[in-house]
Amino acid sequence: MTTDSYFESSRIIGRSQPIREVFRLVKRVASSDTTIIINGETGTGKGLIARAIHDLSRRKDSPFVTINCGAIPENLLESELFGHVRGAFTGATANKTGKFETARGGTVFLDEIGDMSADLQVKILRVLEEREFEPVGGNKTVRSDVRILAATHRDLEEAVQKGAFREDLFYRLYVIPITLPALRDRKSDILLMAAHFLERFNRKNSSRVEALSDEALEIMTRHNWPGNVRELKNMMERLVVLKGEGRIFPEDLPAMLRQAESAVDPPKIEISEDGICLNTAVSEFEKSLIIQSMEKSAGVKNQAAKLLHVNRTTLVEKIKRHKI
Repeated sequence: MTTDSYFESSRIIGRSQPIREVFRLVKRVASSDTTIIINGETGTGKGLIARAIHDLSRRKDSPFVTINCGAIPENLLESELFGHVRGAFTGATANKTGKFETARGGTVFLDEIGDMSADLQVKILRVLEEREFEPVGGNKTVRSDVRILAATHRDLEEAVQKGAFREDLFYRLYVIPITLPALRDRKSDILLMAAHFLERFNRKNSSRVEALSDEALEIMTRHNWPGNVRELKNMMERLVVLKGEGRIFPEDLPAMLRQAESAVDPPKIEISEDGICLNTAVSEFEKSLIIQSMEKSAGVKNQAAKLLHVNRTTLVEKIKRHKI
């Protein structure tokens, strides 16, 4: 694999035009201290891009600290970010250093910043503009020497219009936006990534899976990959573990991929001289649409029901009836 296919430090893999544009932008902005917002669907590799920016920056020898703003309860997130002093709240039995102080001289990556509360947005804005903060319950101002990178899968512009995200913070973050392409928009990278994951999980599991067959790869290329690179990575690990050795064929792929493949183009139905059962034909067409909706929604029935404009309960009943 050539070095123009990925960033060596972060193993971001791709040769397609969309991902090459991202690579070029990352290399261009990494050396500055400019705030960067990374946009992209879940599973596209926003954390890897953030790490690549840090590794290529002058701060590379200092800490890279990640915090997922959507995974930590709101009442604890401020303490995680800025620390707290003893007695600041019930259970605060000692002083605690926050992420911004831990990362001094390095980079703080705020993942899923779109999930942050309005109160914390104000404090992040202050760090960006004034380079200082106070620990929870403290009155001593701490100077902040960190670069802030942020990421979200949400449409922050829409959130601003709805009043769910501060407009001033939005513009402060959007100095340099980087948008990661979905895997369905760079399908030429699937073979490259699948080969990488195959090699990686063979080593990890002491397996001897040789390669993907052309037929399996063709099915994978036509798949919509709603979970993006993360979905591909998890699937390759599953295949390596279950297969153990030899080549991967279509029958080895998850049922969801195989069913969706057979439903992509509904079969042409011809009426013979003996006629045709309309109910059966309609039922088969309905089944193919349900399979497609489940594939596009990664198996999430609520989303699949919305795609088909039916209630979730109706969809569940049809799934059971068709034995999907």
